[in-house]
Amino acid sequence: MDVSDITPELEQLDVDLDKLQEALQPLLGDVGDISSRLPLLDKAKLYVLVSYALESIIFSSLRLNGVDTKNHAIVKELTRVKQYFEKIQKIETPPAKPENTLNTEAAIRFLRTNLSDDKEVTVKLTEQIAKERAKAAIKAANERKQAAEAAATAEGQAVAQEEAVSKKPKRSWSKKKK
Repeated sequence: MDVSDITPELEQLDVDLDKLQEALQPLLGDVGDISSRLPLLDKAKLYVLVSYALESIIFSSLRLNGVDTKNHAIVKELTRVKQYFEKIQKIETPPAKPENTLNTEAAIRFLRTNLSDDKEVTVKLTEQIAKERAKAAIKAANERKQAAEAAATAEGQAVAQEEAVSKKPKRSWSKKKK
């Protein structure tokens, strides 16, 4: 590639960096002053976003300079900041309120003790308790299986993303002589 071919791109990059600096200056000028006027949750979001932006810029700079970031401390820092994003997301979207459900096993025990004179009813109620326990065990096993699959999928995606980033060719910004 000829050096004269990339000159317009370098000039555009310079202009874009100047625009970015102007846009970020009010935000990064005095984060403490801005955050003091915000509610607690918005303050946490601001700090996490600023941290993530700075860590991402450092990560990009390291990658552009050819540093192997796979085992670099910046990856751990980015992961930590992402965990804060997840915590804020959990706070913003609280879990759905569980619906009122009938504890059938307790109801069956109550009926069995009050109707203990009738052997046929007692046998049927005992069978029903066994069925309810089996349903609960199956449900718990399915939930554990889904949680394990979700964790394995998330881990696989993280490894694939790291491999994809590490396989990208390194760019050389040095000028080539003719």
